[in-house]
Amino acid sequence: MEEERTVTRSRDRQIPDEQPNTLLNVVAGAAATVVTVPLLPFSAVFGGGVAGYLQQRDLATGAKVGALSGAVASIPAFFLVWLVVGVFLLGGDPFFALSSLFALTLFFLVAGYLVVAGALGGAIGAYLRAEL
Repeated sequence: MEEERTVTRSRDRQIPDEQPNTLLNVVAGAAATVVTVPLLPFSAVFGGGVAGYLQQRDLATGAKVGALSGAVASIPAFFLVWLVVGVFLLGGDPFFALSSLFALTLFFLVAGYLVVAGALGGAIGAYLRAEL
């Protein structure tokens, strides 16, 4: 006799046995952030949400992966902001127009925003993964 298999949906899903690939999830979230920058105002939240959703863990782990995703996305975002501010706002060569202090301040502002927004998105992504 063959046993019947039923699928039930529960609120407390079991954590899978295999470990998710955190580095791959971070890079996927960072890529989603960088690609959606021209389209979405809060693209860092979206990218962090992608990373947190793919991580398949609890909210804290999702927030950590989302924050890492924001940190990785801050590298190309910083160069993009540096180029835009240097060329379009200051009107000069972007490598010489910005002082080191201004560039450092700009980097910390961009990185801080992306890390915090990515952590928020990672927690939201982990929550959605647990609920859906």
